[in-house]
Amino acid sequence: MEEAEADKGWGADAQEIHQRRKWAEESGGSETVDRQHAQGRLTVRERIAGLVDAGSFQEIGKLAGDGTYRDGHVTKVTPAPYVMGLANIDGRPVAVGGEDFTVRGGTSWGGDRRKGGQGGFVEDLAHQYRIPLVNLIDGAGGTVTSARRRGHTVFPGVDGFERSVQLLGSVPVVSAVMGTAAGGPAGRAILSHWSVMVRNTSQIFAAGPPVVERSLGQRVTKEELGGSRMAVDVAGTVDNVAESEEDCFRMIRRFLGYMPRNVWELPPVTPCDDPVERREEALLEIVPRNRRKPYSMKKLVELVVDRGSGFEIAPTFGRAVITCLARMHGKVVGVIANNPMVYGGAMDVKAARKQIHFIDLCDCFHIPLIFLVDVPGFMVGMQAEAAATLREGMRAVHAGLQATVPIFTVVIRKCYGMAGMGTTDKNGLDLKLAWPSAEWGSLPVEGGVAAAFRREIQNAADPAQRQQEIEAELRELASPFLTAEAFGVEDVIDPRETRPILCRFIDAAQGRLTTDVGVKLKAGVRP
Repeated sequence: MEEAEADKGWGADAQEIHQRRKWAEESGGSETVDRQHAQGRLTVRERIAGLVDAGSFQEIGKLAGDGTYRDGHVTKVTPAPYVMGLANIDGRPVAVGGEDFTVRGGTSWGGDRRKGGQGGFVEDLAHQYRIPLVNLIDGAGGTVTSARRRGHTVFPGVDGFERSVQLLGSVPVVSAVMGTAAGGPAGRAILSHWSVMVRNTSQIFAAGPPVVERSLGQRVTKEELGGSRMAVDVAGTVDNVAESEEDCFRMIRRFLGYMPRNVWELPPVTPCDDPVERREEALLEIVPRNRRKPYSMKKLVELVVDRGSGFEIAPTFGRAVITCLARMHGKVVGVIANNPMVYGGAMDVKAARKQIHFIDLCDCFHIPLIFLVDVPGFMVGMQAEAAATLREGMRAVHAGLQATVPIFTVVIRKCYGMAGMGTTDKNGLDLKLAWPSAEWGSLPVEGGVAAAFRREIQNAADPAQRQQEIEAELRELASPFLTAEAFGVEDVIDPRETRPILCRFIDAAQGRLTTDVGVKLKAGVRP
């Protein structure tokens, strides 16, 4: 009899595997799935399918969950509230995972090994295989009910961020806030190289409205507390906002298109049909001769980089500086450009924070930096001092000096003070190009004259006229041609030459970037 049973093979067991997979695919059941859809949100498996290459998702841990048994036979399995695995995006492997909000709100689950959410297999997969990690975040993390289940409370850090932090130095990490993220998942969203959320349907905060009301007596909605207006525009907690989940997937794919798989590789080079020698006539007139009149720095960037290649990071936060990934002759570059339409391009505390994060991103993944400079200095005044602009501004200078990638400086108009200093490559070639509209110094002539010649101006018969005379005299000395004669700036160029010259130098710098990757390997920092 036993021998006859053995001859039946494993068909029944295989059938059970497929049944268990089917239960997993039902997530939290039709009612909770319908509720998720009614809120304008996809389920986690629908999100993964919409993000990755068709048919490429290899799910791992699909059978994990809590089983119900009768007479020794399984009758149902409630799946673990996390879905993850291996997939491809544009043909390149990634580790991808996210909370299943339809199962207990995506809260943590106590198996023998975490699937993901804070540490877990999905982060180990990205770490061990040196591939990008995409977090699709839709959960609140821990819950006080876990204390009742365990019989005791756990000390913070039992499930910590050690691997999350480690990944930031090795592979690209993307976090997409797809629903309401609080606690651990919200913290993990911050531990990323780039983050995005969905307008009106996702929120992020340290703790939600019930905790805020109980601790502070403030009644706020989820959207007021952590929607995109707060998290992206005001606080800069998250970098970008998408208009829909499908738009979010498109943005993730595009961001990863600029990234290498890990820090031991260079960013991908794409075919370029935009001529290196393209000279845009519009660049001759884009900067007004009136020094006080603003212009579109975003348009200037578009005219210089490969057509259609720009991807702006944090466009609505710290708007005094523009940060974007782009390509020059098919090679990835990071562009940092001051925005004269906001504070005249002066660096405020938000712009400084934004610049620091972007420099760190580019330096980590061997992406050369191009500074398009029009900065009159750090923001000044009572509010600026109260916000510690000087401290954050000097952190931006520090980040620039710590960067190891090639840096190219093009002074479009103003380049003053310590903020101007932070746009140069003092530890590298320090190539500085200037347009004929460029000017520089310790501080702008207007403010500097009022301070340095205060007594002479006050004692003049016509103080206003005397101040104008001194300003005119010093402005003549500020001609970029005089500095070029002393080789204090490497070249003054026709604005139309900006793209051809930068492309030449970026092409030439590829050997340096390749060497930097080799140095990491030889130093023992191995993949």
